[in-house]
Amino acid sequence: MSTERAAAVNFSELVNKNKQTLARLRDSPRLLLHRRDGEDLVLTTAARAEQDQTVVSAATRMLVAMARREPGSMELLLDILPDAFPWVRFLPETDVHAFAVELVDTMRAAESITNSAAVAQLLIAWQHTAEVHSDPELLAALTRDHDADYGRAADPREAE
Repeated sequence: MSTERAAAVNFSELVNKNKQTLARLRDSPRLLLHRRDGEDLVLTTAARAEQDQTVVSAATRMLVAMARREPGSMELLLDILPDAFPWVRFLPETDVHAFAVELVDTMRAAESITNSAAVAQLLIAWQHTAEVHSDPELLAALTRDHDADYGRAADPREAE
């Protein structure tokens, strides 16, 4: 969620002057609450959160319907992906297609449970893949055959 239009306040201001701080939601769609000892929080009204979810849901449904409707629509999606995600230019062509299919499928599934975490994770993972492809040295290091088996990896739970 973008916090560009959010009014920023310290969390202590909400605690100490809650009425005045909450009144700021009339002028701003959300409040960005800065915390000293934790991740910042975003506060909004339930109506605005529902509106945001409605917009995301509508956009997702339209994209999924467009991508699945006709064979030519996938080509259109592949054509516009570099405008939406410039980093796809570093992906091999087969990966761009795989990304598009996975994005549409994941958006559809995430929208059905109203939780976009999987979509965010998918975008991050594919962007990192593009970063690897953009660096020839890193790509070579990660894709070369090391001719060695380093044995069984340790179970990270055993280190606790």
